[in-house]
Amino acid sequence: MNRLVLAGVLSLMAWSAQADQVQVAVAANFAGPFQKIAADFAADTGHTAVAITGSTGKFYTQIKSGAPFEVLLAADDDTPKKLEDEGLAVKGQRFTYAKGTLVLWSAKPGFVDNQGQVLSKGAFNHLALANPKLAPYGAAAEQALKALGLHDSLLPKFVQGDNIAQTQQFIATGNAELGFVALSQVAAPGKPAMGSWWVVPAKLYTPILQDATVLKKGEGNPAAAALMKYLRGDKAQAVIKAYGYGL
Repeated sequence: MNRLVLAGVLSLMAWSAQADQVQVAVAANFAGPFQKIAADFAADTGHTAVAITGSTGKFYTQIKSGAPFEVLLAADDDTPKKLEDEGLAVKGQRFTYAKGTLVLWSAKPGFVDNQGQVLSKGAFNHLALANPKLAPYGAAAEQALKALGLHDSLLPKFVQGDNIAQTQQFIATGNAELGFVALSQVAAPGKPAMGSWWVVPAKLYTPILQDATVLKKGEGNPAAAALMKYLRGDKAQAVIKAYGYGL
């Protein structure tokens, strides 16, 4: 029995010695699923993923300025490629971990119809969207409104958030009656549906391909490599799909 206990202790010590921490910049729309993935990742590998959420555009600026992020989970595919081209990300590591879905959402049940006609009726004072210059979901919302021929007429009603999380807060608190967010923010698995929403047809905006990459500061960190591998695994992909993302 003592030998078994000793073997268990030695095994635990070896597992702990191999555990590392990775600093992850996570696009705000992916905060919910990543919280679950990070917990599973820690339980399965012993590594810890410390998440900092925000807009992809701001992350780019911060990384250029030397922020200590080691892995980037962006809300687009352009930013990771740009960082790679500029020598700030490790070449050959970039891949698409999720395909985003844009929705028009209101915290009020029944306010948004299933055809999005509420937009053309204009019976609201404020329409929230993330800053298109910083957040890919904001850019997608702008594209959709232009495709619908409603951008210019609704422009005076725009309320812009720095990122998709702030945009959701504008709507959730009633500061905007409705707005554009990610499906993952309003239809989390295991939680009751919130308010009302319309899934914006994918043909109205450029596909939101969300890429992950290892940044130069994470090169050689076993936890960074392990996280990139884990994101491709069945367990993480099941979480991603459950939150309404394409794979």
